[in-house]
Amino acid sequence: MANAISRDEVRKVARLARLELAPEEEERTASQLSSILSYFERLSELDTSEVPPTFRAIAVSNVTRPDELRPHPKREAMLKQAPEREDDYFRVPRIMSADPE
Repeated sequence: MANAISRDEVRKVARLARLELAPEEEERTASQLSSILSYFERLSELDTSEVPPTFRAIAVSNVTRPDELRPHPKREAMLKQAPEREDDYFRVPRIMSADPE
């Protein structure tokens, strides 16, 4: 494996994802990610010059409907169940800090 993932890299990604990993999980995750990366390196060696670009595996047309704004029929009942609310919104604890690290 030319580009093995280190435990330090796993720790950094886990910290950014707010995950706590045990040392054995770090080692196993590093090994698994290295295997995945190795597989993608093998895929990059394939000659795809004759393969037309594909955005979807099957032909699909737009099956979505247009957005339609309408009030929820039980809005006030839902808001009353919230531990905290601010006007017409749920108030939730902050989960992201201003510090990116």
